[in-house]
Amino acid sequence: MEFRADMHCHSECSDGSLSPLELLSLAKEKGLSGLSITDHDTVEAYRKDVLEKAEELGIEICTGVEFSCQINGTNVHLLGYNLDLNSKPLLELCKRHQVRRKNRNDEILRLLDQHGFPVKQEDLAESSHGKVIGRPHIAQVMLNKGYVASIKEAFNHYIGDNKCCYCPGESFSVEETIKVIREAGGKAFIAHPHLVKKGGVLRALLEMPFDGIECYYALFNRSANEKWLNVGKDKGWLISGGSDFHGELKPQIPLGASYVDRDTFDAITSKVLNDIR
Repeated sequence: MEFRADMHCHSECSDGSLSPLELLSLAKEKGLSGLSITDHDTVEAYRKDVLEKAEELGIEICTGVEFSCQINGTNVHLLGYNLDLNSKPLLELCKRHQVRRKNRNDEILRLLDQHGFPVKQEDLAESSHGKVIGRPHIAQVMLNKGYVASIKEAFNHYIGDNKCCYCPGESFSVEETIKVIREAGGKAFIAHPHLVKKGGVLRALLEMPFDGIECYYALFNRSANEKWLNVGKDKGWLISGGSDFHGELKPQIPLGASYVDRDTFDAITSKVLNDIR
């Protein structure tokens, strides 16, 4: 059977709709051989029971996380792979992001209330299953309350970047995030460069000391992915790929929509790169 590993997906520990265990079951159903659960700013998905279930199902796990950063005032995302889950710098950065998210969410709720769209913390806790709360959860509550007709409308008109109820929150640098990922024994990748629209931001990212770049992404076609494969090759970087599956929040994107093969998965999970730095 062909080896396929989805290296970018989210569980309910951040803004996905499935539990880590449900995500593993779906991966098995989809015929995936490997998985990296890359929740936003948290590694809570990697509980003992989850790792045991993955072994039982025959699914190889690569620990992962997706961190939010800013560069030149623009939000960008980084993927960290093959992490030591007990790394103190890693866990401290996750905690700092939790504080950042809480403060940002409080300000977004205040702005929404000013615009006549009251949302309570209890609503968010219910929507997020008590895990990391992000803007998709706020958008879902807005949809549930009838304030908007879709999650897309919530982002496009109210809580998306630079919209009337948007708050950027505290920023974390790309450089610091790369440093923390490496201190955790991991590898730092540029996430979905396909979505970076500002040329200056992209150029700055490509000059930074990453280990790899996400080349296969979501439902993008071969020609779109080929561009980033060539960039990775020119840089001598590792490549990655995944669906960015969220479940109900992005129902159009199935788990396994993009993936990597055996050799690519092994290169990401290899300790050699870390040992020779």
